[in-house]
Amino acid sequence: MECKLVTEQSELEQCLAVRTEVFVQEQGVSPEEEVDEYDASPSACRHFLATDHGKPLAAARWKTFEPGIAKLQRIAVRLHYRGRSIGRLIVTAMERDAAEMGYERAILDAQCSAEPFYAKLGYATISEEPFYDAGILHVRMSKALR
Repeated sequence: MECKLVTEQSELEQCLAVRTEVFVQEQGVSPEEEVDEYDASPSACRHFLATDHGKPLAAARWKTFEPGIAKLQRIAVRLHYRGRSIGRLIVTAMERDAAEMGYERAILDAQCSAEPFYAKLGYATISEEPFYDAGILHVRMSKALR
């Protein structure tokens, strides 16, 4: 299993295919809400792709939220590959990448159903109340990277 920073358009297309499968087809998010300007190219933000023998399993991205704070987003693991530590692999890769670039903290907006998963990775819930994003309840979580 491999997790890498996306540098090629073909890799970004694989990321978008994973995200479409998970968010649009499985969870009912509209395509217009799922894809945005940060998906225009591999360099629009820091995209990551997890694969196994070339087969895309998971995708995610991060971007600057505020100086020194990275926002992890669009973390998607294909249904049949959940529970195999692939989510942990891709989140850890993004955290490492952000820390190497000098970021001190990571935040993310977790679907409430995934809150325990992120808590196991060291994230603490910082939002006072759950909120809706793309019609799904979320909480904001944060973790120090250093």
